[in-house]
Amino acid sequence: MTDLQKRSLLKLAALSAVASAALMGCGKKEEAAPAPAPAPAVAPAAKAEPLKVAFAYVGPVGDGGWTFAHDNGRKAVEKEFGDKIVTSFVEKVPESADAERVIRDMASQGNKLIFGTTFGYMEPMLKVATDLKDVKFEHATGYKTAPNLRTYDSRTYEGAYMAGVVAGKMSKTGTLGVVGSVPIPEVVRNINSFTLGAQSVNPAIKTKVVWVNEWFNPPKETEAATALINGGADVLFQNTDSSAVLQTAEKMGKRAFGWDSDMTAYGPKAHLGSAVINWGPYYIKSVGEALNGTWKGDERAWWGVKEGAIDLVSIAADVPDETKKRIDEVKAGLKDGSFSIWKGPIMDNTGKELLAKDVVADDKFLGGLKTYVKGVEGKVPGG
Repeated sequence: MTDLQKRSLLKLAALSAVASAALMGCGKKEEAAPAPAPAPAVAPAAKAEPLKVAFAYVGPVGDGGWTFAHDNGRKAVEKEFGDKIVTSFVEKVPESADAERVIRDMASQGNKLIFGTTFGYMEPMLKVATDLKDVKFEHATGYKTAPNLRTYDSRTYEGAYMAGVVAGKMSKTGTLGVVGSVPIPEVVRNINSFTLGAQSVNPAIKTKVVWVNEWFNPPKETEAATALINGGADVLFQNTDSSAVLQTAEKMGKRAFGWDSDMTAYGPKAHLGSAVINWGPYYIKSVGEALNGTWKGDERAWWGVKEGAIDLVSIAADVPDETKKRIDEVKAGLKDGSFSIWKGPIMDNTGKELLAKDVVADDKFLGGLKTYVKGVEGKVPGG
């Protein structure tokens, strides 16, 4: 083999090696870079459970008065807080041992804020609150408290006084009639304030009272209203929860007032005005405190015209403008503190001085009234 042949063979071998290497390089599959590990999923924030709020009502929600007003307050809370809360209620809960059972059942269902809306629930609520310290309780119109129980009330006597101003002007006989529910200071205070309002425009006014010893009993209320009219009263007032008194006045051609809620529709011809309670502002405040952690027990609230809780509404068209103006003046004075309903001299109906001249009653005095003022006939049962 010549040198030329050897070089040709070596060259051929080298070219074959290069070609083979190239073929091997083309046939090799490039490995993909490993995928990055997925980021850990962020768990959505747990949604806070809604606050469960329950209401115990002494009457039916359709009573048109006391319970109807409380239920309007419950609805105002729902509108204000939406899905942050869940509300429920039990109506027609008697002021007896059964109230304790109902309130305990409300707590067992997970309600953490419970409102009892009548005076007779005070002792049952105090007992349950002592046992269930993780639940917040609120009692309407009572006076006993605990670290997880507080009371709230409305100054209904302010609405009663304004109704009295109208009654004193509109009465033709000079005799007013009141259907009383239960003879406790709250009700006595309202009867007296109604009479004081009437006497502010007609000092000769006399007031007759018939007690039914129940908050809600339309037949008894009707019977009492009828007796008052037959006894000479031409304008009726009430501290009961139904519209029966106004309806009776309508049927018998006399005048009357709505109580706790606007009752115009129940007796439009008889209706002189309605002394109403707006529970919404207080309920919204209380539930808001429970939600934000600022709720405190052992407290008492007593709201009136000043706080937007009391008003006299739907005053009849035939009430003189001067009387309507006087009502506006009373409202303004109650709101800014320049007017006091209970300012002496005030005498009881036996001639005893209740308040000396220029003395203004404090809440302790108002909370303990057990006698009638001058002009109210008879005696307070048990007073």
